[in-house]
Amino acid sequence: MLRARLLLGALMAAVSLTPSIAAPDAALPVLAPYQMIRSLQVLQERIAGGDHASLPMQKKMIELIDARLREATESEFADRRNIEALMIYGMSGGNPRTVEAVTGRLSLEGRSKVLTDGLVAYLRSEHGKADTTLASLDPMKENAELGGFLALIKGTVRALENPAEGLAILDKARLLSPGSLVEETALRRSITLAATAGDAGRFLTASEQYVRRFLKSPYASHFADGFINGVVSLQDRLDMAEIEEIIAAMNGEQQNAIYLRIARKAAILGHGQLADFASAKAEAVGNARQGEADQRAELYNALGAVTSESIDDVAGRLEKIDRATLSPRDVRLLDAATAVVKRVLSPPMKLSDLPVEEPPEEAGLPPDDAPEEPTVLPVDGDLAASGQELPDPRAIEATAARAAEQENQAAVASESALVNETRRKLQEIDRLLEGARQ
Repeated sequence: MLRARLLLGALMAAVSLTPSIAAPDAALPVLAPYQMIRSLQVLQERIAGGDHASLPMQKKMIELIDARLREATESEFADRRNIEALMIYGMSGGNPRTVEAVTGRLSLEGRSKVLTDGLVAYLRSEHGKADTTLASLDPMKENAELGGFLALIKGTVRALENPAEGLAILDKARLLSPGSLVEETALRRSITLAATAGDAGRFLTASEQYVRRFLKSPYASHFADGFINGVVSLQDRLDMAEIEEIIAAMNGEQQNAIYLRIARKAAILGHGQLADFASAKAEAVGNARQGEADQRAELYNALGAVTSESIDDVAGRLEKIDRATLSPRDVRLLDAATAVVKRVLSPPMKLSDLPVEEPPEEAGLPPDDAPEEPTVLPVDGDLAASGQELPDPRAIEATAARAAEQENQAAVASESALVNETRRKLQEIDRLLEGARQ
C-alpha cells in the first residue's frame, strides 16, 4: 500500500509539473527527489516481473525526475537521501548531462564525492576510471537501494578486466535488490560473464534462475542472446540434458525459437553435433505445436551436416526444403548453401576451359619467355640435304618443362578459383546468419 501511495503521489506530482494539464488553482504537493525515485523503483519491480505496460510509465517518470532534479536547490541536497536519489536516477538510465550539471554545482566530499565522480565516469563510458574511482566503495555498506545499483555498476566495469571478480560483485547486487530490475540485469550479465569465463556450472545455474524468475521481463531477449552464445561456446563442457531442462521451462514458441537459433549459430560455426541436436529438438517442438516439421530446422541441420554426411546427401536434403515456408533471409541462406554444394559437386575445370592470354610482342622481337631458336647442326644425310634442321634436345626438354608448368599453373588456378568462390559463398552465409542477432 505504501508503494502504491508513493506511485500515486509521483503521478500527481507529474500533473503539477505539467502546467498545460494542471488546473490553475491546483495545489498539489511537490515530491522530494528521493520520493520520486521510490516510485520509479516500484515501476521497475513491475517491469522485472513482466509488466510491459510499465515501460512507457518508467520513461515518463524518468523525464519528470530529470526536471525535478534540475530545479532542486543546493539546500535540498543537504538531505543525503536526495544525493542517493540523484545517483539512482543516473544508474537507472537517466540523462548523464543532468547528473553532471547537478553534481557540478554541489560541494560534495568524502564518500558522496567518490560516488558521484565514479558514476559520471561510468556514464561517460570511461570504464577504467569508473572502476578505479569506485574501488574503495563497498556496496554492502550502503543502504540496500543504493548498494544494489552501486554493485551493478561496479560488477559491470570490473568484469571488463576480470570476469570472475565481476561475477562476485554482481552477486552482491542480486543479494541487495531481490526481485528488482537490478537483480534481473545482474543475472543477465552473469550469464554472459560465466560463458566468457568458461564457468559452465555458473552459466547453467544463472540461466535456470533467470528462466524461472524473469522470463517475462521485456529484456528477456537479451537473456536469449547470452544464453544461445553460451550454449555454443561451452558446448563441450555442458550436459545437454540440463540445457533441455532449462529450455523446457519456456513455452512452446520460446523453445522453438531458442533451439532454432542455437542450430543456426552452431551450423555456421561448423559444430555439426550441436546443430543436429538443436535442430532435432526444434523439429520435435514444431511437430508438437504445428503437426509438421519446421523447414528452418531442416535447413540448419543440413548446414551442420556438411562435415559429417556426404555432400550428395546434403544436396538432396537442401533440394527437399520448401522455400515457400522460409523467410526472405533464410531463402537467401538456402540459395547460398545450395550454390556452395553445387560448386563442390561440379567437375574440376579443364585446362582447355581456361582463357588463353597471348604473350605481348614488341617490335617484332620474340616474347621474353619464347624458346630459343634451335641450334643448326651440320650433318650428313637426307635431313640435311632437304634443308630441315635437327631439333636441339635441350629445346625439347625446355618446351616440355614449360608445358608441364603451364598445366600445373592451370590446375592451381582452377583449384584457387574454386576455393575463392567457396570462401565467398561461406562468407555470404556468415553475413546472413550473423545479421539481426537472431
